[in-house]
Amino acid sequence: MDRKNPIAYQNKDIMSKVLTEEFRGKSFEAYGVSLPKIVDSKPTELAAVEANELRLDRLFELEDKSYLIVDYESDYNEGKKYKYLGYIARLAKTLYNKLGYYPKMRVLIIYTADVKRSQTKSDLDMGGFTMHVEEAFLSEIDSEELWNRLSCNVKSNDKLDDRDLMELIIYPLTFKKREDKQDAIQRAIELLDQLNDEIQRIFALKGLLVFCDKVILRADAERIRRRLMLTQVEQIIEEEKEALIAETTKKVTERVTESVTLKVTDDIARKLLKAGTDPEVVAESTGLKLEDVMKLKDKK
Repeated sequence: MDRKNPIAYQNKDIMSKVLTEEFRGKSFEAYGVSLPKIVDSKPTELAAVEANELRLDRLFELEDKSYLIVDYESDYNEGKKYKYLGYIARLAKTLYNKLGYYPKMRVLIIYTADVKRSQTKSDLDMGGFTMHVEEAFLSEIDSEELWNRLSCNVKSNDKLDDRDLMELIIYPLTFKKREDKQDAIQRAIELLDQLNDEIQRIFALKGLLVFCDKVILRADAERIRRRLMLTQVEQIIEEEKEALIAETTKKVTERVTESVTLKVTDDIARKLLKAGTDPEVVAESTGLKLEDVMKLKDKK
């Protein structure tokens, strides 16, 4: 556990269950990075990766058939770039074994508001080998303008587009101070409570939980988990309700059909008896028991 972090690292656990289908069709353009859209999200299947090493334990396949590793940093340290070389090497081996060739690979580092563009280097030049890293700087996003726009879109449209969603999940990281980040997380959760689109709300809540894991307070993380759990419970209840309605409708239909069929059969039997047909023949023709046919005959 990071002693400065109020909650334990749980990203690998979380990411194995969330943010898979939800990312399809979205892009990182909202972060100022020009990359093809995401077409799929898959487990990285990296061996020997430390629990706190890879923030976003996902490998994204993009529209141009390239693969993208996404990580985020709150500081810049060129000496730590070796870890990205490790990611690429392990992923290249995994993908080669699966595809039979080495696909194009990319690395995207999302820097929080603590880092400015002038502080980093996107290329690591090692002479015969150069590694290029795509960089996104949340310090270049106007937090106030972003919040006003997101709030307005939720209140006026009751829905957010993909760009809004991608910006909302990193909104808290556009602040420098830890306390401001935590306040922003709380505002984001409250804003999402006003969003009626369940799919968008779930995506954004999961995104906040993952992207803001280093600064989120335990109480806020639990708030998000309770909301996600409640949504799951509501879905189960709704499914069970629909199943119960379907089963009840089926039983009522069967009973009504049986009742109507019996009445029609009785009417036919009465008409046959009235016409002088032998009771045994009536029973054989209608499928009724002979004793029931005799009762109908006595009631004529």
